[in-house]
Amino acid sequence: MSEKKEGAIYDAKTLGMPKMLILGLQHMFAMFGATILVPILVNSYFEGEGLSVQVTLFFAGVGTLFFHLCSKLQVPAFLGSSFAFLGGFSTVANLDTGIFADMTMGEKLPYACGGIVVAGLLYLVLALIIKLVGVEKVMHFLPPVVTGPIIICIGLSLAPSAISNASTNWLIAIVALGVIIIFNIWGKGMFRIIPILMGVVISYAFAFALNAAGVTNPDGSVILDFSTVSSAAVVGVPDFILCKFDLTAILVMAPIAIATMMEHIGDMSAISATVGKNFLSDPGLHRTLIGDGLATSLSGLFGGPANTTYGENTGVLELSHVYDPTVIRIAAGFAIVLSFIPKMAAIISSLPASIIGGVSLILYGMISAIGVRNVVENRVDLTKSRNLVISAVILVCGLGFSNGLTFTVGSTSITLTALAIAAIAGIVLNAILPGNDYVFGSNPDGDKNRGLAMDPFLEKSGDKK
Repeated sequence: MSEKKEGAIYDAKTLGMPKMLILGLQHMFAMFGATILVPILVNSYFEGEGLSVQVTLFFAGVGTLFFHLCSKLQVPAFLGSSFAFLGGFSTVANLDTGIFADMTMGEKLPYACGGIVVAGLLYLVLALIIKLVGVEKVMHFLPPVVTGPIIICIGLSLAPSAISNASTNWLIAIVALGVIIIFNIWGKGMFRIIPILMGVVISYAFAFALNAAGVTNPDGSVILDFSTVSSAAVVGVPDFILCKFDLTAILVMAPIAIATMMEHIGDMSAISATVGKNFLSDPGLHRTLIGDGLATSLSGLFGGPANTTYGENTGVLELSHVYDPTVIRIAAGFAIVLSFIPKMAAIISSLPASIIGGVSLILYGMISAIGVRNVVENRVDLTKSRNLVISAVILVCGLGFSNGLTFTVGSTSITLTALAIAAIAGIVLNAILPGNDYVFGSNPDGDKNRGLAMDPFLEKSGDKK
């Protein structure tokens, strides 16, 4: 452990099981909206024959538990469905040559999932490199001037989604945001550590009251839509499918792993900085990469989306100050249970987009704030031109390439997401620009604060030299 934070709770068992269940529910709500949005969007690409919401929830839960096993039950991370692969799904859906020429949309989907399996296995390659050469040498190429701006981009790149959702009904979004702020700052006892859950519950009750009174959203749509709830079954097995493999689909999906692996490293740095523990050293970045990659491959194998560590849940950690991974595993259990209860999933899916937007306004901002703290605590000198150039290019690439960058290799279109472009640009510039004076471990306090201390038990430099 790098340094325990004052007022933080590392063992949630001290709170009792009822409170732990509530905390787990809070994490589930934080990930739910974004996680089920991926299959909803993919279904639009595949004309209704795309990913299943139930399968997505199942592998979000199972993938999270698998990740925790691989990371020695130490890292409080939740794995939800990845948005990075949406461009790949869209490309596969539009393939109309070769074996795909006469396929229905439903027949193309397994090939996209096969590409996800291969993408997940690429994580093992990076994990092996890190295991062989050591995380210290690898992180030499990912100094704070690179990881800090990338973390900032992770949060800010999600900002348009938060505003888009909130704008469907700003009144409800502001109520959700206001409740979270009130409970986080002035809440007492248990209520202080579940501000997200309270924001969801109270704003949902407010939305229900408005809906009952006949009030609609500004665009005339109903605030709460229960149309899918009545038709949903009470109990149902997720509609698993077996993936299939084709080189064309693999070349579309697999390169996207470049982006998600960079996001993984940024997320692990952010979680380490939030919790105050050196997760990149113990259990090790190679273990977390293996967990994330195999969870992604397992999901793709049976017709689910790629998984990725969720920034929304990192924001919940920052707000609640409850860092026990057990709480995350409880949330994973809730997700698995929900995958077998379509009616309950439909009820939760009726959560207005405005509430998700109001919650996201603070969660996404928290992620970017962690990135800013990363830069400040590591004393990145932005008066140096090279550092300023690297930071500037990362920020512009991460926020400017909103649609990614698509290029063609042979007859296959490959899309790199904005975060992948930003990460690649930052790493390359840091490697080739003169004046790189970063030495991993030279600033133990800073490295500890972002979870990268060479010696996780090293005391503060002011106390021990």
